[in-house]
Amino acid sequence: MTLPAGTDAVRQSLASFRQEREADWKAFEALLARVEKRAPRALSEEELLSLPLLYRSALSSLSVARATSLDSALIAYLEALCLRGYFYLYGARRSLRTRIGDFFLHDWPAAIRHLWREVWASVALTVIGAIAGYWLVASDKRWYDAIIAPSLAGGRNPDSSAEMLRSVLYGGGDHFLSGFAAYLFTHNTQLSILAFALGFAFAVPSVLIILMNGCMLGAIFQIYAAKGLGFELGGWLSIHGTTELFAIAIAGAAGMRIGTSIAFPGELTRMAAASRAGRVAATAMVGVVMMLLFAGLLEGIGRQTITSDIARYSIGGGMLAFWISYFYLFRMVRHGNG
Repeated sequence: MTLPAGTDAVRQSLASFRQEREADWKAFEALLARVEKRAPRALSEEELLSLPLLYRSALSSLSVARATSLDSALIAYLEALCLRGYFYLYGARRSLRTRIGDFFLHDWPAAIRHLWREVWASVALTVIGAIAGYWLVASDKRWYDAIIAPSLAGGRNPDSSAEMLRSVLYGGGDHFLSGFAAYLFTHNTQLSILAFALGFAFAVPSVLIILMNGCMLGAIFQIYAAKGLGFELGGWLSIHGTTELFAIAIAGAAGMRIGTSIAFPGELTRMAAASRAGRVAATAMVGVVMMLLFAGLLEGIGRQTITSDIARYSIGGGMLAFWISYFYLFRMVRHGNG
């Protein structure tokens, strides 16, 4: 079999090219393998300084190989080597611990601050719903059964005696309020996810879910307040409620941000507006899940071990102060110190 014209010259050119530069490629590859498996401290100062020089040498070799149409396998090797070098020298290299720290110290609080209008709108909707639920049950007791599911009520209703209602505040056990607390813990996660996920429908479902959640709280509060136990119920609920309700408000705010971005995209397309809003909303929702888990822990411990109204309000108020400071004040203080 005869070789095409110029084959010997091409082979000689390729062999000469490899002979001149292959040592640098191998040295660069070896250094990358060491720092990828271990850490930059595995290299000496001289080796660290040689990395960018070897990277530029590999880029130059790749440019020549492409321009002269040398061996395709060699081009593929140099492309992979240069890509590894680029990601190491210029890519983000953060450990898992660093990423977690960045999330809690910057990403999550920044996302909540970015949603501040929607968060306060969600809080206002919760208050409006609670007032409406309280007023509806106060004006007609039949509204209670319409707002609170019979399976959840467990026979407790506006006609229950003060002694019965008080016993479930301080007596523990399988009582109405214990069931109500379990309902809040298990269903508020679903409620938060729905308030977020359904926000794409121009935020209308998110608004309705937040209103209904407030209405349910108002209805349960009315039957206790009517028996002179409103203060006691508020203390019991505040242990976990300040964290839980704040988390739900944030979830509703995330859904509203996506919905309003789709409804009013401005100069962007609806998809682009939803994508931009979704990045902030998704970051907020990761934190919401953790807040709900923490609220469940507070609720489980608080219901069984804390019976002092003052202690209950202190814990609930302290948690509310913590979340407000963490989301809205910490950044301000840090800037002030900087």
